Amino acid sequence: MKKLNRKNTGFDQKLPIKVVQFGEGNFLRAFVDYIIDKLNAEADFNAGVAVVQPLAGGLVDKLNEQDGLYNLFMKGVKKGQQIEEKRTITCIQKGINPYKDYQEFLNLAKEPELSFIISNTTEAGIAYDENDKLKAYPHKSFPAKVTALLYERFKHFNGERKKGLTIIPCELINYNADTLKSIILKFADLWNLDEEFVQWIGQANDFHNTLVDRIVPGYPKDDIESYQSQLQYEDQLIVSAEVFLLWVIEGDEKLKQKIPFDKIDENIQVVKDMQPYRTRKVRILNGAHTAMVPFSLLYGNETVKETIDDEFTGEFVQKAVFNEINPTLDLSEEELKSFADEVFDRFRNPFIKHQLASIALNSISKFKVRVLPSLLAYQKKFDKLPVHLTFALACLLRFYKGEWRGKALPVNDDQEVVNEIKKIWELNSYKEIVEEILGNESFWGEDLTKVPGLKEKTIQALDLIELKGVEEAFRKFQETA
Repeated sequence: MKKLNRKNTGFDQKLPIKVVQFGEGNFLRAFVDYIIDKLNAEADFNAGVAVVQPLAGGLVDKLNEQDGLYNLFMKGVKKGQQIEEKRTITCIQKGINPYKDYQEFLNLAKEPELSFIISNTTEAGIAYDENDKLKAYPHKSFPAKVTALLYERFKHFNGERKKGLTIIPCELINYNADTLKSIILKFADLWNLDEEFVQWIGQANDFHNTLVDRIVPGYPKDDIESYQSQLQYEDQLIVSAEVFLLWVIEGDEKLKQKIPFDKIDENIQVVKDMQPYRTRKVRILNGAHTAMVPFSLLYGNETVKETIDDEFTGEFVQKAVFNEINPTLDLSEEELKSFADEVFDRFRNPFIKHQLASIALNSISKFKVRVLPSLLAYQKKFDKLPVHLTFALACLLRFYKGEWRGKALPVNDDQEVVNEIKKIWELNSYKEIVEEILGNESFWGEDLTKVPGLKEKTIQALDLIELKGVEEAFRKFQETA
């Protein structure tokens, strides 16, 4: 089989470098590069991408061997219909390893049509490292590299305002662009850079906070022969992803004019304030995941799909989302329902085997951020506890005991948290156990025993779970709500 490259495939179109992309991993290639590729094909965006490898070890060499080409396989469910799509991505023009050739990286600043910086260097990537000095090449941290690139561009074009860039980070931290900008300014101060450069950063460059969402399992190594058999060329960088995609970007008409998102049929929203959308994702998608894990594992399921497909557990999660989480959110009912329907389509995706055990990591802290706000908001709004979320909390406490009917449970948390809860479980009664765990402010950020009725209902649920098992316990619990 021939190698995948531009000579063998005929994908020989040269595109001007308009995008510098920090990150060559699966997510960006299945998300941002896919979108740019569609914009080029359907909206005459005419944008080439230069990929910068953010860490010393990476895939840039393989990417260059294939002339930036790779195949994206998208599989999933939309409105109950299974969908499978395949696309050869052609927008990447070259990959650069700054640890081997830093000058080649800096030369990107001189590209006349360069307009955008996009990144996904993981949540740990947007961090300040005071050991990154101006001329200590190559810079280790991502923000230091961006600062150096922007400074090089500022000098090369003599501070021309029109040569500023649009910077769109995709790291999964809140206010990602604001955080990146603040660190860039810290480096400008640390490196004693010109005051004119600092002003140019603020006045000539635009920083956009974002929220990204797409499940990208990545290279399908367990089924690679099946994927490769669908291609005419040998591809070492196949990437698989779900069909669903969401990109929320804080911006205005100016950004819409720069990137014609409206000309492609993708779920990309340019909004004034992305916080309601972030809250929606965290509370509905992540909240449903976190609420279902202990409950569903105790019931006997192993995957997210099994949970949703089962009559009892599926109905439980549905009602938790539609009846208890959605009513607490500040978006229209129609918008929330549409988003939640999409989430459940994703949960049912037959092409993704999402193990409950794999998302059980740090369940206490996740519950605090993702589920507890919905529980408390519901209690405040309706002056009663949400039945499903309260029962899910009781399942969480029981899960952290570490075993269920003779089998070990996949508790995976900071060892100090695990040890502390196991010790609490040695107490004599559910009353003492619940008071100790719910009253621990280091777990929840507040004393949950003060929430009206929560202590008593949690004790009741735990007693029922132990006596009757999860399904019968919930039915009895619901009757007394």
